[in-house]
Amino acid sequence: MTGDATDAAHLAGMRIAVLGTGANGSGIGADLARAGLDVTFVDQWPANVEAIRERGVRVELPTDVEVTEVPVLHLCQAAELRARFDVVLLLVKAYDTRWACELIKPYVADDGVVVGVQNGMTAGDIVDIMGPHRAVGAVIEITAAMEEPGIVLRHSGHDRSWFAVGAPDPASAHHLETVAAVLGHAGVVEVTDDIASAKWMKLVLNAAELVPSAILDLSIADCARREGMREVMLEAGDEAIRAAQLMGLTIRPIFGMTGESASSPETFVATVLDELLAGYVLPHSRSTVLQDWSKGRRAEVHEINGAVVEALARFGEPGPVNRAVVELAHDIEAGRRVPGTHLQPVLEARIAELRRPAASA
Repeated sequence: MTGDATDAAHLAGMRIAVLGTGANGSGIGADLARAGLDVTFVDQWPANVEAIRERGVRVELPTDVEVTEVPVLHLCQAAELRARFDVVLLLVKAYDTRWACELIKPYVADDGVVVGVQNGMTAGDIVDIMGPHRAVGAVIEITAAMEEPGIVLRHSGHDRSWFAVGAPDPASAHHLETVAAVLGHAGVVEVTDDIASAKWMKLVLNAAELVPSAILDLSIADCARREGMREVMLEAGDEAIRAAQLMGLTIRPIFGMTGESASSPETFVATVLDELLAGYVLPHSRSTVLQDWSKGRRAEVHEINGAVVEALARFGEPGPVNRAVVELAHDIEAGRRVPGTHLQPVLEARIAELRRPAASA
C-alpha cells in the first residue's frame, strides 16, 4: 500500500505520535510529516530533541537528502499534552515497550491505537497495557543509522522499506486500514492475519544477523562473507525456526518474498538472509546492536537471541548457538570483552562446548 489521495483523505485530522525517534522513528516520522500528516515526535535522547528543534530532521537517503520540520517533545514534556493521539507509532527498544506504553496511555484516544513498530515480540506487552482494542503489531525492515543527533542515514530507500501489520486480537482489527495507510507513506505495507508468525519470522532473521555481526564488530554483509560466520548465522536462525515450529507458528515469507524456499523450514533462513543482503542493506550497514554498543547502550540481545533460547528451553530443547551468542554479547555489555573478529574462535569454541552434552546424551 502507498500513501495516495484516498489515504490522505482517510487520515485527515488524525493526530499521530512517534514515540522513540532514533534512526527509524525519525525517518518514518519525517515521511509522514512530508505527506502532510499531523505528526509529533516524543523522544528520550535530549540532544536529539534539541537538534531536531533547531535544524529539523535530516534524512540522508541513497539518492537524496531531505530536511523536515517536525514538532518534537522531550519525554518529560508528555505531561504537558492536552489533545490525545489517534495513532501512536512505538519505535522504542523492545525492552522499553511496557514503560513507554504506560507513559503514552493517557494521551491515546479512546478508539486510538498504539502500533509496535519494533523488533522482538512486543505485541503482547502492548495488549497488556493498552487493551486488546488499542494494540496493533508490526514488523519493520528498514536499514538506517543515527550517528549524530537529528541526522538519519537511511540505507534502504522507500521501495526497500517494508512493514507488515496485524491485529494481535480481533478487537483491534478495525485499526489495520488506518495503520497501513499511515505506514504506507514510509514504505511497502502488507496486512497479515497472523502477526505473531510474521514477527517471529523477522526475529529469525534478527537472531541470525544482528548480534553475531555485532560481536565481531563487522557490518552485516562483511560478517556473512567471513569464513565460518555465515554458517553460524544460519545455525542461529535455524534454532529460531525450530522454536517457531515448537510454538505452533507458521513458517511464512516476509519482505514480500514468494516461493517454496521462503516458506520451507529447511531453506527459510538462507533465503531471507540472502534477500536482506541483496536488497535491504549496504556493504557498510551495521546492525542496530552494534550501533547501540557504539553509543554505550544496552542492545536487544535478550529480546532476540535470548527469546530463542527461552522458547526452546520451554520445550526441553537446547539452543547452543543462540546461547553462546547471548553469553558473549552479555560479556561485551558488561565490559568483560570488546567486540572484534578475535571473538570468532571464542564464539565457535563455546558453541562446540555447548553442543557436547547433547551429542553424548
